[in-house]
Amino acid sequence: MTAAEVSGPASARPPAPPTTARRDLSALPKAHLHLHFTGSMRHATLLELAARDGIHLPDALVEDWPPQLSAADEKGWFRFQRLYDVARSVLRTEDDVRRLVREAAEDDRADGGRWLEIQVDPSGYAARFGGITAFTDLVLDAVADASRTVGIGMAVVIAANRTRHPLDARTLARLAAQYAGRGVVGFGLSNDERRGRTADFGPAFRIAERAGLMLVPHGGELLGPESVRVCLEELHADRLGHGVRVAEDPALLEQVVARGVALELCPVSNVALGVYSDPTSVPLPELMSAGARIALGADDPLLFGSRLAAQYSTMRAAHDLTDDQLAALARSSIEASRADDTTRAGLLAEVDRWCDTIPA
Repeated sequence: MTAAEVSGPASARPPAPPTTARRDLSALPKAHLHLHFTGSMRHATLLELAARDGIHLPDALVEDWPPQLSAADEKGWFRFQRLYDVARSVLRTEDDVRRLVREAAEDDRADGGRWLEIQVDPSGYAARFGGITAFTDLVLDAVADASRTVGIGMAVVIAANRTRHPLDARTLARLAAQYAGRGVVGFGLSNDERRGRTADFGPAFRIAERAGLMLVPHGGELLGPESVRVCLEELHADRLGHGVRVAEDPALLEQVVARGVALELCPVSNVALGVYSDPTSVPLPELMSAGARIALGADDPLLFGSRLAAQYSTMRAAHDLTDDQLAALARSSIEASRADDTTRAGLLAEVDRWCDTIPA
């Protein structure tokens, strides 16, 4: 399939005249819907905080950074999770948390991000920060401060951990429901999707659903289309964290498109974890051609070494995407966000203006 044969999400704008020049992707306004809390940390910040407190970091997070990762088996995922846990351990103070949030906002802003939904599991930080409620209050206050200071819209998705008991997920869903409309916009389910039974988390998602939160479980990355099906049927997913492997089941992909379920694709991490062999193997063109709503995300830049704009540039190079197709992806990310209608309309207008600029 050639780039000319790939159509992005529906758009009323006419195609731009053919040109060999390319617009600056860091200036393309976009929404970032798949970014994990600790995974958003700058590498330099990790090193600085670790040195401050005498925390020993493994070579994979120092001179061998970014680490060579693969989650093809449980051992590979364990190594990935161990590195994530080590990185989380450097967050010791409220100022550390505020710094992480502010820098995530600054990095997204520099990459053209205009709306960010950062995902966090408060239970992973509760012991050090006074419990899940106190930590959630801290994060939401930090997000509000960063949003004002940096000039980017921000919200929080609270996520449960698949490797913990489903009752823990219910506790987090009730927490998320308490903050619905006060900075928390969604409820997710993360970690290794090969662990536990996704359907067992259905009751937690019903709590979040009744509160009007967006339902955003991870699925369809380490496992195939059946994982997507369970997320749709048992968790009532509005968006899918990853969801990329729905491309392997055309009939299911058709359902995803018909329901308007957005896919939070993270191509660089898909390759790093061994889901695909290289960027050209990521089935973005097939998903776009089917009419899927797609939001490119960076997942965990701290571990994968690649931030938001790099996802767009990687897919541009791998699939020879045109500026119009990349703009369609940016529009899709904005439309799939929980930004309010006024913010969404303003961001879509910014994308139109990007398309109207003359490529350098």
